[in-house]
Amino acid sequence: MTSIDETKQFIPLNIAVLTVSDTRALADDKSGQTLVDRLLAAGHHLAAREIVTDDVEAIRAVIRRWIADSGIDVVITTGGTGFTGRDVTPEAIEPLFEKRMDGFSIAFHMLSHAKIGTSTIQSRATAGVAGATYIFCLPGSPGACRDGWDGILAAQLDYRTRPCNFVEIMPRLDEHLRRPKAQGATV
Repeated sequence: MTSIDETKQFIPLNIAVLTVSDTRALADDKSGQTLVDRLLAAGHHLAAREIVTDDVEAIRAVIRRWIADSGIDVVITTGGTGFTGRDVTPEAIEPLFEKRMDGFSIAFHMLSHAKIGTSTIQSRATAGVAGATYIFCLPGSPGACRDGWDGILAAQLDYRTRPCNFVEIMPRLDEHLRRPKAQGATV
């Protein structure tokens, strides 16, 4: 089981929240607000928040901008992970991943199954890393956002979580981009 090492100092992260929806505005975006409330209560910073329609290129444009922004450590999306014709969040974001985080989807489905049973199979929650930025794609319901944050992200985005967490490896996410060429190597 995980535990919190109280001898370590909490490190706040800069987290961006993207709601993918054709029908939501900031005033009625309960899922996005659920994530914002939780990340702020945990001590993190809201780096950005937007709503974008269920459109592959529109989603990618925001995600690419946030990946390129050195002031954003984590992106959490909500919405567009189902099976309807308009649900395109995984199609938009997964091609941007340098590394896919299969364990996130498994952990999310385990948590979700305990609450909603086999209905969890209707979600394509996904996660990965791109440009040294963690990206987590959650379903569009406030309940799914609560489950994803409370059951997975709150601990993994807390430097004090033991035995391991995502924060402690953040400095190494882009080491493949910084690695000097071996002497005498040819390109």
